[in-house]
Amino acid sequence: MAKQVDVVVIGAGPGGLTAALYASRSNLSVVLVDRGIYGGQMNNTAAIENYPGYKSILGPDLAQKMYDSATQFGAEFAYGNVKSVTDQGKTKLVETDDGTYEAKAVIIATGADHRKLGIPGEEDYSGRGVSYCAVCDGAFFKNREVVVVGGGDSAVEEGLYLANLAAKVTIVHRRDELRAQKILQDRAFANDKVEFVWNANTEAILGDDKKVTGVQYSDKKTGERKVIPASGVFIYVGIDALTEGVQSLPILDDHGWVVTDENMATKVPGVYAIGDVRQKGLRQIATAVGDGGIAGQQAFNYIQRLG
Repeated sequence: MAKQVDVVVIGAGPGGLTAALYASRSNLSVVLVDRGIYGGQMNNTAAIENYPGYKSILGPDLAQKMYDSATQFGAEFAYGNVKSVTDQGKTKLVETDDGTYEAKAVIIATGADHRKLGIPGEEDYSGRGVSYCAVCDGAFFKNREVVVVGGGDSAVEEGLYLANLAAKVTIVHRRDELRAQKILQDRAFANDKVEFVWNANTEAILGDDKKVTGVQYSDKKTGERKVIPASGVFIYVGIDALTEGVQSLPILDDHGWVVTDENMATKVPGVYAIGDVRQKGLRQIATAVGDGGIAGQQAFNYIQRLG
């Protein structure tokens, strides 16, 4: 039989933890479901310097503090992969591989995942020079040389952001022209600190025992292999919303992102979405926390209206 609760929060990253805090503090019964350890991507972050209240804090430490806060009013944490979410009108059935919940409201906080290059060194140096977020990690590379891999809007936007911090930014692209909007291209071409390497297959990320030292690529036209010295590598070859288990609900756009209004509500009454899984521009801990606070309060308001 399904366990009955007021709210199921799917995903225990910073957004999900905040939603659980707000909902449980409103005296709702809350279950946080995640297939991994609570904290999400914070657990893979060595130092966080852009979350208010801390000059710098280790990612796992912030995750633990948020978890302790989120569970202080009775919210429970449960491991599990969500297999499906079914809208039953006034209740939603959330089926996991470790049990089923019947909830009055569901908050989707499953996040997103950056596409990987799948090359040698990428995983080894993740968090030690390899990054997928310039806003998160750019400050660690002040006055150093960095490489950006990609040619779309995100790659060029983040390259321009890094140019305000780094000594030099080299954008490596596999084609002979960018896919980014022309206005972004014009800004990048006009920036003296931004250089381009065209027709390049990125083959490996190089480093020593501690950190990244460079990027190896091959020229697609000549086959020649070259190395770009760099202290950091920022990879922007795409990002995908993690919506496994909720794809049967009519809440996704054509690119797979969950569509919400300003109150984090989807088209399905009682179903909310927060954080990186949403259509949004800035994906940060602070923005996920803001989303979570709104969704937790909105879930309470919705349940009150149900009577």
